[in-house]
Amino acid sequence: MQLIDVSDYAVRSAVFTMRRKDTPLTFLLLPMVHVASPAFYAQVKGRLAECDLIVLEGVTGKSWRASVLLLAYRFAPLRRRNGLVEQTTTNVLPPGVPVLSPDVTAAEAMDELRKLPRWTYWLLLLLAPVMGLVFALRGPRAFLDPDLTVEDLPSTARAEMLADNDVEHALLGRRDERLLAALARIHTERRHEPITVAVVYGAGHMPAVVHGLLDAYNYRPRDGEWFTVYVPDP
Repeated sequence: MQLIDVSDYAVRSAVFTMRRKDTPLTFLLLPMVHVASPAFYAQVKGRLAECDLIVLEGVTGKSWRASVLLLAYRFAPLRRRNGLVEQTTTNVLPPGVPVLSPDVTAAEAMDELRKLPRWTYWLLLLLAPVMGLVFALRGPRAFLDPDLTVEDLPSTARAEMLADNDVEHALLGRRDERLLAALARIHTERRHEPITVAVVYGAGHMPAVVHGLLDAYNYRPRDGEWFTVYVPDP
């Protein structure tokens, strides 16, 4: 299933629902890109205002190493001509809708990364601010470069060696487990309610959500649409 579409004309995110036949609960999946145009976040916020519960990504606590990793998107909006802003709770969350955040703490996230080989761990810390500077200098066109991918953490062709199962598990594994456990509880406790539960997580987490809901509870992707993340300048 394609979650992020990158073309010469735009970067888009696939927003879609998952339902099953015998219960009314609906999951609305919103794959997020953490640096985007204000219009994208406004559209997300408008859709979330129609939901009954929001399951929100958000690592809690502080860690200087986790802060370094976040520089991958913190640098990008600094150049105003890019027209980009960083995702925040203010530009995404509507008032009045309950929010559940089952994510890990910063300390837990770094514990997972420290299980990697030392050189891989330090290379990840080095690449994040470098890629943030690339995005700040090149703007939205950086996302259209064939050597770049739209994920929770950007990668380059030179860093393809990092895209193995160990690194992916370190970055996403424990966080995906927490997310799926929360969705399982929601299904168990509220599946007979006609409510819509929004899942607002980075696009890199969504394959686990789709497969988890499908394999365990037979929720299937239904109707969907594309939200435009941004349109690059000509």
